[in-house]
Amino acid sequence: MDISHIEHIGIAVENLEDSIKYYEDVLGMTCYSIEEVVDQKVKTAFFLVGTTKIELLESTSPYGPIGKFIEKKGPGIHHIAFAVKNATDALKLAEERGVTLIDKVSRKGAEGLNIGFLHPKSTLGVLTELCSKE
Repeated sequence: MDISHIEHIGIAVENLEDSIKYYEDVLGMTCYSIEEVVDQKVKTAFFLVGTTKIELLESTSPYGPIGKFIEKKGPGIHHIAFAVKNATDALKLAEERGVTLIDKVSRKGAEGLNIGFLHPKSTLGVLTELCSKE
């Protein structure tokens, strides 16, 4: 699959503004980007920790994936994302290896990345995202 590094860790939050303040005021980190991904019904904020990013995710709709996640499980770690050379190819390889996919082909995500998700029922309970800069 050729994973090069952890691209980011996604954290579902109820309020992006309050969460940014915690990361900046308490942890001393700097938010370098805020972006809305309309088709995923989410607003994101990014922080860089070494070469790994923290992505805060606030739902823009209670019916979006993050809204449903928070309703069911509450705020907290939502997913881990791995950088790969080609997200669509990595999804195909995962499926060949018996993994259930959420996405059969990659789609556009935050920061212009191509992304695709593996279903947590096939990944030891961890929602896994594959990302590439194709």
